[in-house]
Amino acid sequence: MALIDLLPDTSSFVAKPKQLLIGDDWQHAGSDALIDVVNPSDGARLSGIADASEADVNNAVAAARKAFDEGPWPSMKPGERAALIHACADKIAAHHEELAQLETLDTGKPINSSRGEVFAAIGAIRYYAGWADKITGTTHNINMPGDHHVYTLKEPVGVAALVVPWNYPIVMAAMKLGPCLAAGCTAVLKPAEDTSLTALRLGELFLEAGLPEGVLNIVTGYGATTGNALIHHNGIDKIAFTGSTVTGKVIAHAAAEGLKKVSLELGGKSPNIILPDADLEQAIPASAMSIFWNTGQTCTAASRLYVHEDIKDEVIAGVAEVGKSLKLGAGLDEETQIGPIVSEKQFDKVQDYIELGASEGAEIASGGKRHGDSGFFIEPTVIANTTNDMRVVREEIFGPVLVTQTFKTEDEAIALANDSDYGLAGSIWTKDVSTAHKMARRIRAGIIGINNASGADWDVPLGGYKQSGVGRENGRDGLELYLQTKSVFTTL
Repeated sequence: MALIDLLPDTSSFVAKPKQLLIGDDWQHAGSDALIDVVNPSDGARLSGIADASEADVNNAVAAARKAFDEGPWPSMKPGERAALIHACADKIAAHHEELAQLETLDTGKPINSSRGEVFAAIGAIRYYAGWADKITGTTHNINMPGDHHVYTLKEPVGVAALVVPWNYPIVMAAMKLGPCLAAGCTAVLKPAEDTSLTALRLGELFLEAGLPEGVLNIVTGYGATTGNALIHHNGIDKIAFTGSTVTGKVIAHAAAEGLKKVSLELGGKSPNIILPDADLEQAIPASAMSIFWNTGQTCTAASRLYVHEDIKDEVIAGVAEVGKSLKLGAGLDEETQIGPIVSEKQFDKVQDYIELGASEGAEIASGGKRHGDSGFFIEPTVIANTTNDMRVVREEIFGPVLVTQTFKTEDEAIALANDSDYGLAGSIWTKDVSTAHKMARRIRAGIIGINNASGADWDVPLGGYKQSGVGRENGRDGLELYLQTKSVFTTL
């Protein structure tokens, strides 16, 4: 194993005390309590982050509110705002390797994955910087008596609470900060307590880029305390959350109480349908990597495999073989392909699900065991002979665990795919273009991949049906989440 050397800036940032960004000042939390930052690759403590109290949240929201009501950001010329957002992207680019190392230390994911995610974050910020000076209203011809001039204005919502998950911390932060800032909103960002390092470093870089005081505030802490205080705060106008459906429902209730604008990108249990005419040389490795990539900690992962009975043995064996071939190891090892589960708590949850699958009568076809003696590693796992009433099929495991079933007809495959509380993504593998597009229309999900395992990009809407969320992130749809429409009637 050849671990890369940490940059001096990486080591320095990890070692120094972590504070809260409130206004343009880094402040200690009201409590001296710290939340341990643990390296999932070995379970060792790296650092500690602040555990923000309700009073700290109040201060952060007050700073964001002052910046929105009195500061220059919302009224700034759009081109100037775009230039500052680009300057933030420039800062990320200048520190890309440092940020990738921090992401890997925090999440355990392979360093090459982290590098790719940092560049994706840069792309998302630049994409929305390009939108800042292209936000326009419309004029209307109306049927009211008399002469009128009627037009609409697009205005920023106000103060946004941005709550991001631990599976893709820097990318998810960028996906929310980009449209929020482009729209002219101010923000209170709350990263996941397990993975806050890159969010805190982004705060430092954005201030260096010249972001005005109070436009970005960052509070770290547990969801049940810090997050709860944030989503219930009367000073918040909009909540953007990515995470579990269980937490999303709590946030939806909080948003309803204050009638706050809300967007929720939640869980998934995405079906992957392989028809008998599929190109298996493409379908097998792509299906395997969709669930094993990022150690299965991806909301759109193709975690339910439905394969035609004529090709089941070849496909299931092939996916299992891909899983066995992947190198598990520390994220800082350049050769690592699959890293650890993000935390001991999530590791235990995934192991419990694997054991549950066996107790429910399914077959552990491959994997299923802990890998190594330290860290939170689980072998890529394939569970065969499942049925749609099993919990391992119905519930989101969020680990490198694939559940598989067979089908005889296209109608049966669609029925199985749609028999889920979730509807985030889905995939279809076939050489028949007509069949592919007909099936894509019938699957109840927000993202469909045809001869691919579905994907995401900052200019394409991302979101789900049913309990997979409310609203769409990315693209113009994502920008609209941070805008209000005002209609103006003038009698001439």
